Amino acid sequence: MNLSDIHGIIPPMVTPFRQDNSIDEQAHRADVRYLIETAGVHGLAVGGSTGEGHTLSTEETRRLVAWTVEEARGRVPVIAGIITNSTAAAAERARAVADLGVAALQITPVHYVFRPDDDSLLRHFAAIAGESGLPVIIYNVIPWCYLLPPLLVRILRDVEGVVGVKQSASDMKTLADLLLLVEDAGIADRVRILSAVDALLYPSFQLGAHGSIAAILTAAPKSSVALWNAVREGRQDEALRIHKRLLRLWNAMDAPNLPATVRAAMRLQGREGGVPRPPMPPASQAQEEHIRQALAS
Repeated sequence: MNLSDIHGIIPPMVTPFRQDNSIDEQAHRADVRYLIETAGVHGLAVGGSTGEGHTLSTEETRRLVAWTVEEARGRVPVIAGIITNSTAAAAERARAVADLGVAALQITPVHYVFRPDDDSLLRHFAAIAGESGLPVIIYNVIPWCYLLPPLLVRILRDVEGVVGVKQSASDMKTLADLLLLVEDAGIADRVRILSAVDALLYPSFQLGAHGSIAAILTAAPKSSVALWNAVREGRQDEALRIHKRLLRLWNAMDAPNLPATVRAAMRLQGREGGVPRPPMPPASQAQEEHIRQALAS
């Protein structure tokens, strides 16, 4: 697939864990089919933070990615998430999925409390891209290892194989600056800037984000696709109405146990997402009621 294939609505799938900690393959495959065939999404991401990728082993990551690619059957690109704490561990996991046909890797900076310096972060992403031979999208979400736009643009410009950024952490200003600096650097035609600012996808798309990988997409994929299409086609009144509906849902879901509240939204719409892995708690009754009310609206 070409880089331009990575665009639009790319839900970060939950991992359907069972109570015994195993992964429900059939539930995962069923949701892949639903997202592609019924919701009409433009891509899929697995093993990210919504998918609790930090709890997955390398073997589990490989199996999850393989199921997704098999079920997608080339209809949409699949992005494999990697959340680890060292260059070696990230490279090992990247090599483990390199032969499965993924379009790109979505990789966080390390998430322990000691932040590497900028040069070390550049070498981190360069090593993973080089060892795996796969395109790398930086998942800019770790608060104490946050990459500011000038560093992101430096890596995008100078590191072969790093092709994009998923801008998260509710930071709209960084997203706007990043889009501007990428344009100023003359590399806008060869990178993908994706929004994970769940509450503000409408303005993200208006500013020029190439798409989104964000938890709200998994909870409400049809409305998210409708929002993308409305913005692309210039139907701004409709886009604003959809934005308000999605914002109500996001406000009901946004919590430290977000993968669990995404599952609650899925379950209330007839989709199976399993349970979170301990120690993450499931959605509370109060959370489920707020989500139910937001979905009803």
